[in-house]
Amino acid sequence: MAVVLIHEGPTLTQERYDQIVLRLTGGSGRMQSVADWPVSGLLMHVAGQSPHGFRVVDVWESEEACQRFGEILKPILAEVGVTDQAQVYPPHAFVAA
Repeated sequence: MAVVLIHEGPTLTQERYDQIVLRLTGGSGRMQSVADWPVSGLLMHVAGQSPHGFRVVDVWESEEACQRFGEILKPILAEVGVTDQAQVYPPHAFVAA
């Protein structure tokens, strides 16, 4: 079953997001395709400035895929100073083009 991950909060900024992406991609920069992710299972990724701060929204094909990514991501979040916890929950509906 798919899961939605939403990450936002005062310590997640665009600058820190960019640092995270650099670490996840080995310094190559932007993530533009699901092939750029260090684990498989990503269905959708959106990141941008919201009225309440910088926000990341992912949809993963399963909780297991999300957890595999989390194992890679958590140490990077700690390195760059992001302490806000992500919310993960099953979607009621998910439609993709």
